[in-house]
Parts: sequence; structure tokens; C-alpha cells
Amino acid sequence: MKQLKKLALGLLASVFVAAANAAGGGFPWDKAPDRTNDMAALQNGAKLFVNYCLNCHSAAFMRYNRLTDIGLTEKQIKENLLFTTEKVGETMKAAIDPKQAKDWFGGNPPDLTVIARSRSAAGQGSGADYLYTYLRTYYRDDSKATGWNNLAFPNVGMPHVLWELQGEREPIFEKAMNHGQEVQVLKGWKQVTPGTLSAREYDSAAADLVAYLQWMGEPSQNTRVRVGAWVLLFLGLFVLVAWRLNAAYWKDIK
Repeated sequence: MKQLKKLALGLLASVFVAAANAAGGGFPWDKAPDRTNDMAALQNGAKLFVNYCLNCHSAAFMRYNRLTDIGLTEKQIKENLLFTTEKVGETMKAAIDPKQAKDWFGGNPPDLTVIARSRSAAGQGSGADYLYTYLRTYYRDDSKATGWNNLAFPNVGMPHVLWELQGEREPIFEKAMNHGQEVQVLKGWKQVTPGTLSAREYDSAAADLVAYLQWMGEPSQNTRVRVGAWVLLFLGLFVLVAWRLNAAYWKDIK
């Protein structure tokens, strides 16, 4: 009976996602908190990434010593974050063997260096919004090989690696009318087994991880924005000076 209940839940979730996609927008994405300027959040996100993501996913375009940009010292990096190499100047390579990954998952898990920049959809939000929603919409589905499914990414091949933090949940749906058709709408979640974090703490941890993935995709983005603001201010003042200087030069010429 329990297995039939979980199978029915998986089918119901699939119907819900199909209906949402048919409506034209796909599963709605939640807005990710903007924490790319929060050093504490980025440091916690880096810790989560190394402990939970780097086992399978590489970040081949990011070196460990670049984490000094988010306030970590090389000593802290060596003592707390180096698990796949002994050199702080090395890139973030996954601990998993590529051959094993292919046997287990049917292919190598993708590199995550620029995942936040590459994931986006017109009218739905940014890649950060997608990742934030994705990390928070896993549910148990025994009909899948991994035992997990995801509302934002139906039939996902990756298991819920953060499940110990979040615990196990089941989505709760209710019927609603959409353009004259009856569809299933997500009403909320039922906590089946507790995680080590509360719901609010887990959402905050997911936001920290997403912020780190955003930062990793373009570590200089905040510096670029700050410099850009000063450049625009300088150009504005320069235009004003040039305009008044031009007026002074031509004031006696008729």
C-alpha cells in the first residue's frame, strides 16, 4: 500500500508538471535572494558546494585560491575545503571517477562553474531563480532509479544530495481551473521525515549555495558593477564639463 501511495504521488506530480507546461510557463520559479555581496553567505555556499556538490560535479574553471575573493584565507581553504587535491592553486575537480559516473548515471555530471549563468527562461526568471527552486522542490518517488524526483526538473537523474538537511517531503496538490481545464496546483508540502535544518534554515542554506554558484560563474561581477557605476558618474561629469567648455569656446562666434 505504501509503495502504491508513493507511485500515485509520483504520477500526480507528473500530471501537475505536464499541466503547468501545457499552460505555457512551466513550473513557476521562486525568486532567489540576492546574496552575491554577502561574504558570510558566499563562504557558507562554498562549504556546501565542496561538501555536497563537488563529489560528482566539477567546477573546472574555478581555482580554490580564488575563494580568497570572498574573504577566506589560503590556510582556511587548505584546512576546510581541499578534499580532492592538496594544492590551493588547483581547479575544483570532482572526486568521482568519470567511468563510475557513466556507469551510475549514464554520463558524467555537468560542470557547474557557469550553471547559474546558463540556466534561464524568458518570463520565468534568472538561472539563480531556477536553481533556488530546483534545490527546494525535491520529493520522494520510488518509481525513479534514484528514489527522487523534482517538480522544477521532472524525471531528474540526480538524487537529492541535500536530503539529510531538508528531510523527506511530499508535495500536496489541489484541483483548480485553468482556461477551462482542470489542473493540479501545488498547495504546499508535507514533511515526512525531519531534516537537520528547519524549513527556513534549509531555504537559507539553498540561497547561500545559489549565491555561491552565481558568484562562481563570474567572480568579478560585483567589482564590475561598482566600477561601472563610477565610470558612468565620471562620464556624466565629463559630458557636463565638455558642454560648458564648448559653450565658452564658441560664445563670441556668431
